Amino acid sequence: MIEDIEKDARERMKKSVESLRQDLVKIRTGRAHSSLLDHVMVEYYGMEVPINQVANVSASDARTLLVTPYEKGMGQKIEKAIIQSDLGLNPASQGDVLRVPMPALNEERRKELVRFVRNEAEQARVAVRNIRRDANGDLKTLVKEKEITEDDQKRGEERIQKLTDQFVAQVDEALEQKEQELMAV
Repeated sequence: MIEDIEKDARERMKKSVESLRQDLVKIRTGRAHSSLLDHVMVEYYGMEVPINQVANVSASDARTLLVTPYEKGMGQKIEKAIIQSDLGLNPASQGDVLRVPMPALNEERRKELVRFVRNEAEQARVAVRNIRRDANGDLKTLVKEKEITEDDQKRGEERIQKLTDQFVAQVDEALEQKEQELMAV
């Protein structure tokens, strides 16, 4: 039973770290990439949906994204969503098509992106710690139901803590790599 809890915690922690890595890949370091806008949410008939469900996002060149809405009239909502996102982008409307120029990565923009990356990493750490809390709660439940002893619970909590430390270290490592990548001129 303890092994099952540990295995479940390991899988969930692994997914949290992978999610962080995917988010970090999307953060640009100078080139326009269509996945940069993937997490931007657009209001569509009263619901928030990802931008790629209401528009085609492509890179027209190395410094510009092209956003083509699937429906007429969605351009203004998409433009508003991009401006309100934490990416610091200013789209230019050309009829129904939006051009999103990538600002040059000056020192201020790099520091802003580093702050954003650190925030993402902290959210991943919190997710890993929440998984630890859930696993420890499962162990306590097993003790209450008298399915394991308190000594087994302590050993299980130690194993879960080692797992947590391991995955938090992976988060820190991914953060450090991305910070170095962003600060490289």
